[in-house]
Amino acid sequence: MDDAPPEYEVGYGKPPKHSRFKAGQSGNPRGRPRGQPNLITDLMKELSEQIRIREGERERSVTKQRAMLKALVAKSLKGDTRAAHLLIGLIAAQVAEAAQASPDVPLTDTDQQILEDFLRRNTPPTPAASDNSAANLPASLDD
Repeated sequence: MDDAPPEYEVGYGKPPKHSRFKAGQSGNPRGRPRGQPNLITDLMKELSEQIRIREGERERSVTKQRAMLKALVAKSLKGDTRAAHLLIGLIAAQVAEAAQASPDVPLTDTDQQILEDFLRRNTPPTPAASDNSAANLPASLDD
């Protein structure tokens, strides 16, 4: 064995040169292949496939996603409360997502005046500090 000191430091994150990966060699050669679709990609691809459905007397070609929504709405209209609850949840999620996505637009002076006027007319007056606030409270049940 050679007792000469190494030309570089060996330690954490610095393995000996003979055990390092060769240039261009993968550290995980049998790992997940590139471009392998994940669950979301597969789901979106499956839901975007076209199927034939019958509406009344005619046949139409729609996506599976659209067909599922049509079936959900039809069940809701027939009184299926579980379907109605699910449909309302989907609508609420979309409304919330749209509200988050909409950018905050600053109010114009006219908009600000309209809001202030509305609040002035529709906000109940606050009791004055000199009023006896206890006089407005109902009598206790202990009496």
